[in-house]
Amino acid sequence: MNRNLKVGVAATAIVALASIIITNPNNIFAPPPLPSSNDNLHSAKIVPITGAVGPESLVFDPNGEGPYTGVADGRILKWQGDSLGWTDFAFTTSNRKECIRPFAPELEHVCGRPLGLRFDKKTGDLYIADAYLGLQVVGPNGGLATPVVSEVEGHPLRFTNDMDIDEQNDVIYFTDTSKIFQRRQFMASILHKDKTGRLLKYDKSSKEVTILLEGLSFANGVALSKDRSFVLVAETSTCQISRFWLHGPNAGKVDVFAKLPGFPDNIRRNSKGEFWVALHAKEGFLAKLALSNSWIGKTLLKFPLSFKQLHSLLVGGKPHATAIKLSGDGKIVQVLEDCDGKRLRFISEVEEKDGKLWIGSVLMPFLGIYNL
Repeated sequence: MNRNLKVGVAATAIVALASIIITNPNNIFAPPPLPSSNDNLHSAKIVPITGAVGPESLVFDPNGEGPYTGVADGRILKWQGDSLGWTDFAFTTSNRKECIRPFAPELEHVCGRPLGLRFDKKTGDLYIADAYLGLQVVGPNGGLATPVVSEVEGHPLRFTNDMDIDEQNDVIYFTDTSKIFQRRQFMASILHKDKTGRLLKYDKSSKEVTILLEGLSFANGVALSKDRSFVLVAETSTCQISRFWLHGPNAGKVDVFAKLPGFPDNIRRNSKGEFWVALHAKEGFLAKLALSNSWIGKTLLKFPLSFKQLHSLLVGGKPHATAIKLSGDGKIVQVLEDCDGKRLRFISEVEEKDGKLWIGSVLMPFLGIYNL
């Protein structure tokens, strides 16, 4: 049997398994609980976002108000508490006539899709990583954001994802997930084993952009260390966190900070210098198989599988939530899960504040609050 035929047979088998997974969520391919995990995220309080979907990133302003979050229709919302709920705070584009549906991937390039959010604590400005429109900024009173970086080396950013800000040095570190695929094509990016992601640095004073790392596998979340000696970047499709050294004897070098049991999204540092990593999903048997060879992934994309079927294949068919806390040197120190997806699933960010975890999801119409 030649190689292409073997791959075709394997892909056909995966398609059959995907169909089984869709119809039988209690399947043997569902990812198992992780060692030493606490399966208690199902006790989280749910905060609905009426009329919106996908609170991917969560951030509090310098006064402690919020959180603020970007949703799939291009708006950035502010939480005003249980009595007032959510209010519109900002937009990344003024062309919003068609932006009336909570979820319309075909309009993301028109409406904008805000992902990573960070406040500059010195100025109160909110910086926004819009997947289609690049790095943007809006003042403390909100409104229409203005572009900061929309292209690099003469080429438009295709998939701006996340960032962190070094206020001391007026520098922003941010990711461009792919030079080929846009956000609504993220499944194709993963199954093609695309490695065109980048970690970039924007100097606010000189307005210059520097490419720090290239060839990353689905470059995603970003977080600076507490002492600013290194910056972390999540490589989602390889289930790892890479570390780029900014200062010290290893300056300019990159190494693996942590290998993870699933697909990391955003990374957020807490006040102790530890890092919370949200896993979109754990890596199960079928995900490993589909990602083991780009031929398999590309072949799968040719089959008449819906987004739901492809997604279910990669996540093992069972919605779940996994949050991992890493020490300052990359060791796993805590694992929190909702193994059955009773309350939380497909989480994208974990923000620790005042003894609580605020938990976002790029796919769900709500966020979660978990008491530590």
